[in-house]
Amino acid sequence: MRYAKLAFAILGLAAALVAADPFAGTWKLNSAKSKYKTGTAPKEQTVTIAETGSDLDVIISGTVADGSAIMSSHYTVPAQGGEGKIIQSPYEAVSGKRMGSNQREITYSKGGKAVLTARSMVSASGKTITVNVKGTDMQNKPVDAVVVYDKQ
Repeated sequence: MRYAKLAFAILGLAAALVAADPFAGTWKLNSAKSKYKTGTAPKEQTVTIAETGSDLDVIISGTVADGSAIMSSHYTVPAQGGEGKIIQSPYEAVSGKRMGSNQREITYSKGGKAVLTARSMVSASGKTITVNVKGTDMQNKPVDAVVVYDKQ
């Protein structure tokens, strides 16, 4: 009986260690909570983050105010940080840095130069992501914003 309890305790610990990444999921822009100092907020935007092995597979899509589609972005980046791989994006390179269990920084580059940095934090409840964005957006316009996404 003692061994059975120990085995369950070890299994419970192992399950906690391999728990899903807090960034994984589908996130929708919350325009009411987002604040733009410069740049224009999209009409709607969805960020889908899936775990694929040791990487995060990220797809960003949405529409601008007139309803036309924004340039979408699709890339993978190591969950623990490092250089990622662009699949489709107006940016040429992407890299990530894990700053804590619920914090990440993603840097997008063009011509070997960092042009956009997004520092993201998942809330304690796991229901929102707040992203501090600064640099040049996908439409090649300056942006400085705090963008909030709700988990779907």
